Amino acid sequence: MEDHLHGLDFLPRDPAERREAEGTEGLVEAMRYSLLAGGKRFRPVLALATCESLGHDPSRLLPTAAAIELIHTYSLIHDDLPAMDDDDLRRGKPTCHRAFGEDTAILAGDALFAEAMRLVCERQKGGPAVQVAVLRELSWATGVGGMVGGQFLDLRDAGHRSADALRLVHTLKTGRLIAASVHVALVLAAPPREIAERYRRFALELGVLFQIVDDILDVAGEEVMLGKAVGGDARLGKATYVSFHGLDRARELAAETHSRARALLDGLPGSHEDLLHLADHVYTRRH
Repeated sequence: MEDHLHGLDFLPRDPAERREAEGTEGLVEAMRYSLLAGGKRFRPVLALATCESLGHDPSRLLPTAAAIELIHTYSLIHDDLPAMDDDDLRRGKPTCHRAFGEDTAILAGDALFAEAMRLVCERQKGGPAVQVAVLRELSWATGVGGMVGGQFLDLRDAGHRSADALRLVHTLKTGRLIAASVHVALVLAAPPREIAERYRRFALELGVLFQIVDDILDVAGEEVMLGKAVGGDARLGKATYVSFHGLDRARELAAETHSRARALLDGLPGSHEDLLHLADHVYTRRH
């Protein structure tokens, strides 16, 4: 996955169009700065692992997996902006707007999303039907009913209302793109409906688990390990699983969610070793 991301060329393929894009090198530099700054690559690896567990060659899904990481990176660039979370550090480096300015950071995020769509359209195998279905999953995960809508609700403190409201905010903001990482593999593999439903439920639990652990780490993690400042949620007065339930109960909820996620893979055909490892990694991660 890392090799694939490093090999991406964001400039147009057509020589004439490439010449027309001269002068945008600074924008591409900002895009690559954030994309290649490190990170767990959890979402694209989840997509590839799901594809493999369904009996398909994961390399067939590489363009879509890369597109997911581009979308995730765009969301981080925008989340870090002063108008949002106002963070100065991401993956152990200055955030994109600190390194390149707010205007370039906004455009870098915009461009990463657009390039993600282009990756799917131009490089994802399976024909137009697969490409359109993948684009539907990615747009569902990122729009009003997904990541962007969840960020809006989070900024409006909707998670403070109740435990259900908190879960909904984070299901949209964090869980939808994680779920889409599983769903795109289902598009390519087209398993029977009952099997697909188990994978979808697994993806939902995994997304919740990721957010619970993220909230725990924001309180109990170490900045050197995380590559970003800790305590940011409390500084901004955000509703989190820790602020709502307390640290001990949040840890219990993580354990319960982890167990449910693993159980959903029991009895399914194929090998799920990598998916189980990913669930365990999310549960035990320290960064």
